[in-house]
Amino acid sequence: MGPYRFVAPSYRPEELGRRGPEPSRTIEGNMVIERDVAIPLRDGTRIYADVFRPASSEPVPALLAWGPYGKHEGTLQYLVRAFPAAGVREEDVGPYAMFEGPDPHFWVPHGYAVVNVDPRGVWHSDGVATFVSEEEALDCADTIEWIARQPWCSGRVGMTGVSYLANIQWRVAALESPHLAAINPWEGWSDTYREFAFHGGIPETWFWPYWTLQRLPVGRTLVEDLFGESLEHPLFDEFWAAKAAALERIRVPAYVVASWTDHGLHTRGTLEGFKRIRSERKWLEVHGDKKWAYYYRPESRARQLAFFERFLKGKRTEVEDWPRVRTFVRQAGTEGAWRAFDHWPIEEGETRRLYLDLEEGRLVEAAPTSVTSRWYLATSAGVDRLRRPLGRLVCDYRFRETVELIGPMRLHLWVAPLDTDDADLFVSIQKLDRNGQLVTFPHYAQYDDGPVALGWLRLSHRALDPLRSTQLQPFHPHDREEKVRPGEAVAVDIEIWPSGTRFEAGETLRLIVQGRDIQEYPPGRVYARHEATVNRGRHSVLSGGAYQSFLVLPVLPAS
Repeated sequence: MGPYRFVAPSYRPEELGRRGPEPSRTIEGNMVIERDVAIPLRDGTRIYADVFRPASSEPVPALLAWGPYGKHEGTLQYLVRAFPAAGVREEDVGPYAMFEGPDPHFWVPHGYAVVNVDPRGVWHSDGVATFVSEEEALDCADTIEWIARQPWCSGRVGMTGVSYLANIQWRVAALESPHLAAINPWEGWSDTYREFAFHGGIPETWFWPYWTLQRLPVGRTLVEDLFGESLEHPLFDEFWAAKAAALERIRVPAYVVASWTDHGLHTRGTLEGFKRIRSERKWLEVHGDKKWAYYYRPESRARQLAFFERFLKGKRTEVEDWPRVRTFVRQAGTEGAWRAFDHWPIEEGETRRLYLDLEEGRLVEAAPTSVTSRWYLATSAGVDRLRRPLGRLVCDYRFRETVELIGPMRLHLWVAPLDTDDADLFVSIQKLDRNGQLVTFPHYAQYDDGPVALGWLRLSHRALDPLRSTQLQPFHPHDREEKVRPGEAVAVDIEIWPSGTRFEAGETLRLIVQGRDIQEYPPGRVYARHEATVNRGRHSVLSGGAYQSFLVLPVLPAS
């Protein structure tokens, strides 16, 4: 067991209306339903599963859904009814689908068993719970081997699911479990520090504590105190390294689905997962819609079925003709078109450098020769007695030709915190139409007013790993702090998460830099927020001469 902190769970299953375990077996039509099936792990601990399988005696492959939210049904009740803006339609999901997991009413008639599991220590399963851990991955591997030995299973097991149900796939696939035959990670982070708990080194202060303190801790014994651990580990260290997937060990066939719309949670990690896994048989699909709705759509399930028919049943399917990379290029909202490529990151196209002209508030192609600076008020805390409105830096670029920007972006910025020794920088890329009106996109699973892309960086975390950084994607170790003197200008490289957007000739790309979250939603709405900033007073941005600040874009000719 690793160096974990443990606390009593916030809720017991009974408080949420879940008694058990209560083993049962029923038949509904041609589907056998077995509840609270005990699965023994390597140390004798018992965890519990619900199994949905065809009533015929012929063995079938199995799909494992592994997540901490409860093996009982959750998609219909939780997503459809509690989050109507998420776009999941009631007709697209049956009553037995585990939250963010596969729907037995779809898969069982197609000749698959669906196994919904409560991991160690959550809900009624025995033991002490850890999350996103090597121990959990070993438990998952034990479960895969148990499933493969059951008389109703053909010996081939696949995994599918969204978010945590995708994250665990990265972890267990790295163990090369003998009977794990295929994975379908559908928008799941792979680096807990960079993609969830700390964005650019800035602590996430709403969804992370909500998730760790309210969504995870349901059980009967002890659960890992992820939130308390994150307070003890503000820098990337061995603790966080153990919470990141060993992606290079993965060789199992993989159908990886990401989106441009989940900045602050899943976009980066899913794309990093595809890029780094070493599976010879791997495919990437990047859509522009809301993640939950897209997972349960009939056309999405048809592609999932084609993938698993190929690798769990050995059938010839359309998968053999899929492009290796398929990306949706957004025009506005959910409008756009699909493009096919051979690689991710995309090797076609070019990088384009646009310099910040602070005098005119523009992005320009030629580097300014004279140094200009502009400041904005990042926060009034402790320094601004006049309580002036908080500010931002805005620079625009109007495209002369139609282009498609597909991939990450990098902002190289000279900046000086004028009133303190550190700064939290928030970056947004937006699109304006030919009339100067803001164009928005789906965002964070349930919003429709999202940007093209977002980026974050704490100034003291500006150190780069030169071996892992590229022209378009800086990589920050986040393993130390380097404060500055008030007024001292330093260069930072901010990672702007990947996106795929079409700009017509005459449309405008807008760059925004400020000292607070750029997307704002009412309190209580699920979102990634960063309210514990180090900002005090003003941020000065410089450009020109020896202080060239610029934005690097991934530019492809329009399809």
